[in-house]
Amino acid sequence: MLHLRMIVPADLTDRVVHTVEHTVGTTHLVVAPGAARDPKGDLVLCDVAREAGDGLISELRALGIVERGAIAADEIELCLSRHADRAEEDAPGEGADAVLWDQLMEETHEESTLSVTYLAFLALATMIAACGVVLDNAILIVGAMALGPEFGPLAGICTALVRRSGRLALRSLAALLVGFAAAMLLTTGFSLLMNAFGLFSESMLQGDRPNTAFIYAPDLFSFVVAILAGVAGTLSLTSAKSGLLVGVTISVTTVPAAANAAVALGYGNLDQVLGSSVQLLINLGGIVLAGTLTLLTQKALWKRTGLIHRRKFSATGRRRPGMS
Repeated sequence: MLHLRMIVPADLTDRVVHTVEHTVGTTHLVVAPGAARDPKGDLVLCDVAREAGDGLISELRALGIVERGAIAADEIELCLSRHADRAEEDAPGEGADAVLWDQLMEETHEESTLSVTYLAFLALATMIAACGVVLDNAILIVGAMALGPEFGPLAGICTALVRRSGRLALRSLAALLVGFAAAMLLTTGFSLLMNAFGLFSESMLQGDRPNTAFIYAPDLFSFVVAILAGVAGTLSLTSAKSGLLVGVTISVTTVPAAANAAVALGYGNLDQVLGSSVQLLINLGGIVLAGTLTLLTQKALWKRTGLIHRRKFSATGRRRPGMS
């Protein structure tokens, strides 16, 4: 269930209440006239099944609440109510399958912002991966994968393509390109410093590396894994199972490939620079392709679910479902 908290201009309250009451999957409607002070208006609260949330929020936005008031949504971890149980039963589909587009746009916007923190995490992840490739240490590679924040901008690009948001696309692309360029540049300097201290050597990079040689040797499996990771990552973001995203990040060779290219560049090993760069591009491209197709598929399937549910409720004379 989602809990919606709205600040509504007084002249829109009746329309908002009507919209909530006539949306399948809503319950616990509360109206507090004049309770809001900044901006001034009425306070309207309600709970809605997650699978009906996107439609309801879209209808509320169309009333102009965002411009004149506010809409806030929170996930409800525990709700003991027969009314809530009935609302979830009436709502179309399953909550875990529902896509809250406004929430997804907000999350990807935040995760794809080119900030100092984002650059720091990406650079640190790449440096850790550099240690992993030189030492041929798979544990360090996995740790670097988990630390890397690059899936945020990738998800932002996918969302921007589906939602046709040029601003989000440019923001995400800038975070991705500038982030990796800066991280690789810093990692090249880091590797040269480590070489000066005798901790890195060219022989270590060019030697036998059974655990990490795949990083600069892309093949068809690289693309297959990227596709699978793109689907899994997108599903983890759009569903209520976002905790699975960590597993996705440690399944694709993005940060390690960037690290290997950076270290190889410091030693002038152009073969490994090229191989690692191709590996990086294959993974990035595969994730974006799979993520975009996944979102388009979810959008189409959810729209079909809504149409079927509308016919069902129209035939029984019950309230219409609030789906867009």
